[in-house]
Amino acid sequence: MNLLNHIDAFFSDSAHWTGYDGIPTRLAEHLGYTLMALAIAAGIGLPAGLLTGHTGRGGNTVALIATAGRALPSFGLMVLMFVLLGLGMAPVMIPLVVLAIPPILVTTYEAMRSVDPAPVDAARGMGMAETGVLFRVELPVALPLILSGLRSAAIQIVSTATIAAYVSFGGLGRYIVDGLYQRDYEKVVGGATLVAAMALATLGLFWAAGRFAVSPGVRRGSTG
Repeated sequence: MNLLNHIDAFFSDSAHWTGYDGIPTRLAEHLGYTLMALAIAAGIGLPAGLLTGHTGRGGNTVALIATAGRALPSFGLMVLMFVLLGLGMAPVMIPLVVLAIPPILVTTYEAMRSVDPAPVDAARGMGMAETGVLFRVELPVALPLILSGLRSAAIQIVSTATIAAYVSFGGLGRYIVDGLYQRDYEKVVGGATLVAAMALATLGLFWAAGRFAVSPGVRRGSTG
């Protein structure tokens, strides 16, 4: 039975569309994990990246955090957190947040440092406060690159949130884990297809956000 047949069999089975193990329920769970982890990571990474990028201080610390975060294996960290903290949401969220912080932090820092210093100096010369320089001059120009960091983090979370199923949580990883245990390869392929589709939808969402949030002049400059 080839891959396309597995996909067709999974999605054409009405049992996969209803109940606690139905596709809508698992999608909602996976989306919930993703949004929660992304919100926490953005709440940490964005302010730190904006501040260090604006001041030009802390670049070495940013690089160290990014290296350490990328070196930690998400699954291993989740197992360790599960052993230390027991069953709960924290063992799932911690590795996802640790995974997502480096791309947000590093990209935000680099975006701020790449802003043309001429308008920044002009704004300061006109007496604009540092908060005004940050939010009215630097941030609008840096926004396309900042969004790319958030997009990268979101896609990584979508792909990695499947590990929640290994500690008895839900999400799309439930299909993969249960399918492997039951040797139900239709379920494994269906779950993997849903994760891939969710990652593609995330790409589309951030593309639309960039078209809406970034001013046309900045958008042309970032692509030119």
